[in-house]
Amino acid sequence: MFRRILAMSRYIMLIPIIGTFLCFLVLTIYEVITLVYGATNTIGNNVVSTKSAKILAVGIIEAVDVFLIAIAVYITSIGLYTLFIDDKLPLPKWLKVDDLEDLKGNLVSVVIAVLAVLFLREAVAWDGSRNITAFGGTLAVMIAALTFFLMKINARKQ
Repeated sequence: MFRRILAMSRYIMLIPIIGTFLCFLVLTIYEVITLVYGATNTIGNNVVSTKSAKILAVGIIEAVDVFLIAIAVYITSIGLYTLFIDDKLPLPKWLKVDDLEDLKGNLVSVVIAVLAVLFLREAVAWDGSRNITAFGGTLAVMIAALTFFLMKINARKQ
């Protein structure tokens, strides 16, 4: 009986699976609305200028950042589902999750992209008044460490 209870307990993971999937949907829909609203406001001002273009570019970069975070949440949802509920779910090869290391690797890849977009956003919004070199250097060190982590995961897999 205890064995059966343990086997069925994996379905408790449906709670974080559904929760993360709903978060993915909400983040995505909200950011699409924000992006459309920001773009229509910028274009609706009927002012074509470098400043307007920069505002629009920063808004688009911020949207990409949120979309990447939404993708990380989606990958978590799909990964947990395939690990705990149904490992036969038809997925593209890059999204296949056989163990927690695969899930961590997928998430770290998205985090690296988010960090790169974060710096891009700062670089585009930069007005020359502050030094962004230290910020960029810090992000570069973090990205290098995460890349090293990914290399270790991939080396263990092979």
